[in-house]
Amino acid sequence: MVNREMNRLRVGILALLAALTISTFGAQDDRSAMQAQVEGSQSGGSGELAALSLADAMKQVRVPGVSIAVIRDSAVHWAKGYGVADVGTNRPVTVETLFQAASISKPVTAMAAMRLVQEGRLMLDEDVNKILTSWKVPASGAWQAPVTPRTLMSHTSGSDDGFGFPGYDPSAPLPTLVQILNGEPPSNVGKVLFTRPPYQAFKYSGGAVTLMQLALGDLTRQPFAAFMRASILSSLAMNDSTYEQPIPEPMASRTARGHSREGLARDVKWHVYPEQAAAGLWTTPSDLAKAAIEVQKALRGPKGAVLTQASAREMTTPVGVGPYAVGFSIEKRGEGWYFSHGGSNWGFQCMLLAHVRKGYGVAVMTNADSGGRLLNEVVARVGAAYKWDTLDKPLPR
Repeated sequence: MVNREMNRLRVGILALLAALTISTFGAQDDRSAMQAQVEGSQSGGSGELAALSLADAMKQVRVPGVSIAVIRDSAVHWAKGYGVADVGTNRPVTVETLFQAASISKPVTAMAAMRLVQEGRLMLDEDVNKILTSWKVPASGAWQAPVTPRTLMSHTSGSDDGFGFPGYDPSAPLPTLVQILNGEPPSNVGKVLFTRPPYQAFKYSGGAVTLMQLALGDLTRQPFAAFMRASILSSLAMNDSTYEQPIPEPMASRTARGHSREGLARDVKWHVYPEQAAAGLWTTPSDLAKAAIEVQKALRGPKGAVLTQASAREMTTPVGVGPYAVGFSIEKRGEGWYFSHGGSNWGFQCMLLAHVRKGYGVAVMTNADSGGRLLNEVVARVGAAYKWDTLDKPLPR
């Protein structure tokens, strides 16, 4: 009797192991198949890059390196690096290679601001001058609605700079945030001006988010990089990410180099960005995917690791003027609604895109000024391989 039971137990264990083995290999085969679809030429795709393999498309647009992380079921399904991080050394891109996230720094900053809102330390619709101690938004008429964190992070504050940030040579003196806002040397951009009432119009403004960085610093009395590490990066296990500018060793040894539109190495490896909230995040696609996944999970409720459901809704609901919510751009693609943000720094181009409801998305980072075309191509390939609803047609009425 004992032997019979032991035999049954052995058979059960073997069956379970076999099932687990099949499941593991099946999952691996699934990932490999999806990678192959993204990497191969695209039958039925549009544009000159669709007919090319991913490797040939990179050559066509002169992008030395690209790194991709694909999200499925609100988890990273696969991640992979392609090409080289630096054409001078031919060091390969891996999933651990760090790229400049450029303006994708902004929604991650907004996530940290929302955490302060949850803690009752910040109010989205409060006059930002009540928070600021080291600079003030110029006074306006009593009739005018105040400039608030919500308007600053949705580009509806009336800030009229409209510029991105070119960054600074690593050997150059760096301006303070106040010098940047005032357009004073050694700042290399103009003064941040508020030329219209809040919510009158949408205008993308790096200066507005830089002012938000100053407000967060005045409120928390912490260096910005340390604040972001404690509030978001550590909490989401974004261990290959930092807002420190310049990036410190040993992380600096893992960075990609910036390249020109011709795919040539820039004269220095990268620029430094004191505008950390707007442009200063160093990261990987896998870490960026974690930020998007946090929003997706919080939206489903009741909460994520950092965000409440209410905060996630603030980050994915347009404020009423323009396409932005608090941090993210919101758009309809085909039959799906997506939150996204692109990034363009000196020598780097990147994109983060994720579905509001369906748990899929992609993060793509490149190390060349010509990377924009490749970003769009990769997003299209991933959407086709995973049958995103960007391709769905409306049901007949």
